[in-house]
Amino acid sequence: MAHMSLEQYLSQVERGLVSKNGDILAELLSFHHPHIASLRLQLPDAQVQCERWFEQPYDEMVASHLRAVWAVANGDYVEARAAQAVVVQTFTRGFQSQKDENWALPLMNAVTLDLRLFAMQADKQLIESRQGKPGEMLEKAAEVMMGCFRVCASDSRSSLDVSKKWGMLALVNHLFKIYFKINKLHLCKPLIRAIDSAPIKDQFKLAHLVTYKYFVGRKAMFDSDFKAADEFLTFAFQRCHRSSSKNKRAILVYLIPVKMLLGYMPNEQLLYKYNLTQFLDVVRAVRMGNLALLNETLDRQQVFFIQCGVYLILEKLKIITYRNLFKKVSLLLKTHQLPLDAYVVALKGMKVDDVDVIEVECIVANLIYEGYIKGYISHQHQKLVVSKQNPFPALTSFL
Repeated sequence: MAHMSLEQYLSQVERGLVSKNGDILAELLSFHHPHIASLRLQLPDAQVQCERWFEQPYDEMVASHLRAVWAVANGDYVEARAAQAVVVQTFTRGFQSQKDENWALPLMNAVTLDLRLFAMQADKQLIESRQGKPGEMLEKAAEVMMGCFRVCASDSRSSLDVSKKWGMLALVNHLFKIYFKINKLHLCKPLIRAIDSAPIKDQFKLAHLVTYKYFVGRKAMFDSDFKAADEFLTFAFQRCHRSSSKNKRAILVYLIPVKMLLGYMPNEQLLYKYNLTQFLDVVRAVRMGNLALLNETLDRQQVFFIQCGVYLILEKLKIITYRNLFKKVSLLLKTHQLPLDAYVVALKGMKVDDVDVIEVECIVANLIYEGYIKGYISHQHQKLVVSKQNPFPALTSFL
């Protein structure tokens, strides 16, 4: 393959097109195939040669692929992205013209994957040379992919077994990866609606469904819809292949904070198994109501949590930590009329030095409003009066 001639290559592509073999074409136009190492195929302009072998738009598609091969060989990923964008655009034109056929779906998956990867490298090169904005190439790649997605989503005439709709989820996952990378999560909403309304929404490949649920779960988490986030991320974690420990770990980074906000504390064995010991002291702090340990851990692990995008979510755990601390105080005092001064003392013991009764009253009022405490504040007597029955409802009861 590394010494393949142009004629040999074009002949193989032609056979793939004539036989409508999407798997062979996916290999021959993928950058995971050894043909890209052939010096004879690293051509900046092969349009004339390709016109002799193929009709439009496939002549331009193959010529653009060879230009991308040339660009990658020269380390120019900006040019590789531009050439690969033409590959996807010309593929989309040909794909749209194929009535009642979806044999080209493997080829679509191959060329769109390479487009996203080249766009990432192109953004990196442009930033290093101070010539572009972060995410600029990825955003352009997403626009090209959307053209292909529309072809898949609008295929309503074909029977399901030959429908192009089967290609929707793979494209959505590529687009999710881009939108999360460039921080444009609002663009995910119409894609989620499209998948939810697809007649085959539960019949896609499991691997694609796991990726999809992972990203939809993350979006739900950022939207503070923690119950939905728990559902989607749990699906992704439970159905992710057992050998994919790296992917399982990536899912847990978001599932752990969501579970904790819903009252479920992960066991330490799980954290050790997936090398997520950064969460150990967070779990211990919340469970014990140790606000000092929580604050110290968030500061110590700040870089990791910010890089993962969960720092602000973990900040929300403070209210549960307050709840657990105040519950301990009430158990120690053994009364349902609790002086607010006792909470001031408890918080000062947690290194919250500037706290006073007014601030404690605000914290308690918020806990009552959120349902974490059943009771009321007697402002006149500066006391929290809690219910004699289940004054601190179980966190899981909020589900």
